[in-house]
Amino acid sequence: MPSFTAKIVRFGTFEADLASGELRKNGVRVRLQEQPFQVLVALLERAGEMVAREDLRQRLWPSDTFVDFDHGLNTAVNKLREALGDAAANPRFVQTVARRGYRFIAPVEVVEGAIAESTASPAASGPGVTTTEESAASSQPETEPEIHPDLDIPIPNRALPRWLFALIQVMYLLFYVVALARLGEVHRIADSFLPGWGATATVAAVLVTAGVGIPLRCFLLSAVGFDHRGLGAKFQRLFPAILALDQLWAAAPFLLVELIGFGAAFAVCAALLYLPFGERSLVRMAYEGKGF
Repeated sequence: MPSFTAKIVRFGTFEADLASGELRKNGVRVRLQEQPFQVLVALLERAGEMVAREDLRQRLWPSDTFVDFDHGLNTAVNKLREALGDAAANPRFVQTVARRGYRFIAPVEVVEGAIAESTASPAASGPGVTTTEESAASSQPETEPEIHPDLDIPIPNRALPRWLFALIQVMYLLFYVVALARLGEVHRIADSFLPGWGATATVAAVLVTAGVGIPLRCFLLSAVGFDHRGLGAKFQRLFPAILALDQLWAAAPFLLVELIGFGAAFAVCAALLYLPFGERSLVRMAYEGKGF
């Protein structure tokens, strides 16, 4: 296995100072904890090669340490990706090898020192180092699809879950605007099966929840539109409120029961009850490791 005698290794706009344990971007230090940095060093030492999860476990934790290894390693890799602005679905630096380990796929430049070879064979001369043909060959994606570490599904291109999530926000915005624009009709329909105070309470609920929902959906729509990298953590904190709001609006199809019938209203209601959980899954696909 090759090992670094270099002090500084560059990749993209980043440089890792192996002597001080610092990661810098364009000369500015990036905060990165010890374990994520050690993961980075292990991947840089074998750039272009797959580093097995077991190898990383042995590097990060002594054999007599009792930890939730899978969770701890996932957390360390996610923090590293966050520091690099990387994503599992569309990696520029750290590629997941499904169920086996990770590979550093960006070209690496050694600034000081060199890479010590474990053998004299040319094939062992630092795969992953800039200008080597081995780096280009080994960085090609494998035929086996990458698997999301939590959802156990092939990781899609980030654009797909992001825009599906955005379409859901647009749908809810349309719900709110149409309901407010036809508030009198909402009151009439509600009064047909909830006369008196029930109809008034329904109209009040539409006003309050639409008033809360419109700015919420605008925030989520703008966050995913501009690809805000903190959306995963923010959505997790907002999820209880989003779940309660969406469950209330799942009953909205019954306001159209005169037009679409009870059966269709019931089917749409059932789909809307699931939708907030679908939103959460889409955010986890696009922002894996960011708060989940």
